[in-house]
Amino acid sequence: MLRKGGVILYPTDTIWGIGCDATNEEAVRRVYEIKHREDSKALICLVDSADRMQRYFRRIPDVAWDLVEYADRPLTLILDAAVNVAPNLVAEDGSLGIRVTREEFSRQMCYRFQKPIVSTSANISGEPSPKSFYDIPEDIKSKVDYIVQFARGRKSDGRPSSIIKLAEDGSVNIIRR
Repeated sequence: MLRKGGVILYPTDTIWGIGCDATNEEAVRRVYEIKHREDSKALICLVDSADRMQRYFRRIPDVAWDLVEYADRPLTLILDAAVNVAPNLVAEDGSLGIRVTREEFSRQMCYRFQKPIVSTSANISGEPSPKSFYDIPEDIKSKVDYIVQFARGRKSDGRPSSIIKLAEDGSVNIIRR
């Protein structure tokens, strides 16, 4: 479904997410539409390994590698100079949020797809994130092209990833702990 440009509902390392091929501009547009989210609010994407991150940025600050390696919970990095992804996925300042997922299902999905996958909470923008598959609004379920069968009974603590913005000039901004 991802290869066809479809939008999916899937379990991630934090909560259930809405996802698509992060390189497909039309699929990314549909995710914004499903969430009722302004496209000026950037989305993040998942990859299966730190090595894969380097395909999507002109340069990655050295500290990013250490942060990914030593993070003891899900960590989203926002890095400057994004490349090779859909233009509507990149923030106005040229940055992109990316997370190396360690959760086995989403990691395998990213590995097999060989591209980053959009990962945004499966809720309408501004509403609470669902803690389980059964908390996802029917409106969202009806608008995606495929719903993953795996882990529907799994509950999340609802805790989102930490977010750290690393700028090319070396500045570090902790957005969410």
